[in-house]
Amino acid sequence: MSAGISRRTLLSRTAAVAGGAALASLAGNTLLAPSAQAAVPPMTDGPARDRVTTGEPSLNGWEMEKSADDGGNVWTRPVLGTPLDGVQIRMGDVETVLVHTIQRFHYEIDTLRPGDVGGWQHPAKIRKGLAESNLASGTAIQIRPGFYPSGQRGGYFPNQLVIVRDILADLEGVVRWGGDDKKADEALFYITVKPGNGHLVKVADKLRGWAATPGEGAGSTTDPFAPKRRRAAERLARLQA
Repeated sequence: MSAGISRRTLLSRTAAVAGGAALASLAGNTLLAPSAQAAVPPMTDGPARDRVTTGEPSLNGWEMEKSADDGGNVWTRPVLGTPLDGVQIRMGDVETVLVHTIQRFHYEIDTLRPGDVGGWQHPAKIRKGLAESNLASGTAIQIRPGFYPSGQRGGYFPNQLVIVRDILADLEGVVRWGGDDKKADEALFYITVKPGNGHLVKVADKLRGWAATPGEGAGSTTDPFAPKRRRAAERLARLQA
C-alpha cells in the first residue's frame, strides 16, 4: 500500500463517514440504497440458460456460471454512491449484502475508483478448491486485489481492520473476509451460506430497510470503534476463525 493512500486513510476516515451521512440526509438515502432502483433482469429458460449454467457449485454451494449479463443469475449491478461502473454479482440477496460491503469500504476505509472492485470470473480462471471459486458463482467480490495480493497478510492498518470487522458483524456472518482464510486473500469477501439460507434473506432485508431510512446503513454516522460494536465484531471474528 502506498504512503499516500496510508496518509489519506488515517486522516480522512471520519470525514468520509460524515460525508456519506450528509449525502444520505440530502438525498433521503436513495443514493445509498443497494441497487434497489435498478431493474432486475429475468432468469432465462431453455437453451440460453443451458449456455450459462454449469451444474457445478463453487466452494460455498452456489452454482458457477459460464458468463455474466447473458440470461443467468449474474449481472452487472450498480454500486450507488460510488464512482464504480458496476460489479458483476449474483442478483438478489447476495447482491444486497455484497454491495453494502463495497459501499462501506468506500465510505469508511478508502475511496474507491473505477476498476477497483471485481466480481464474477469465468470458472476456468479460478482455483475451484479455494474460496476464490465463489467468484465464478457471482457470490464474491475482490476489492483492490492489486493492493492485497492473494497469499499475503498485513495489507490493512489496524484501524482499517476494525472497520472490516464491523462490516462483517453488520452482515451477521453471511459474509466472510478472505484475510481470515488459511490461504489469505485480503481482497476477497464472499458469501458463506448456501442457496435458500433464511439468515441471508433476513440480513438482506435488514440492509434494505436501513437503505430506505435516512441516517442508517452504509454511509451513516455509526461508530465502528464504539465498545459495543467492537465486542460484537470480535465475537464474530472468533466464530469465523
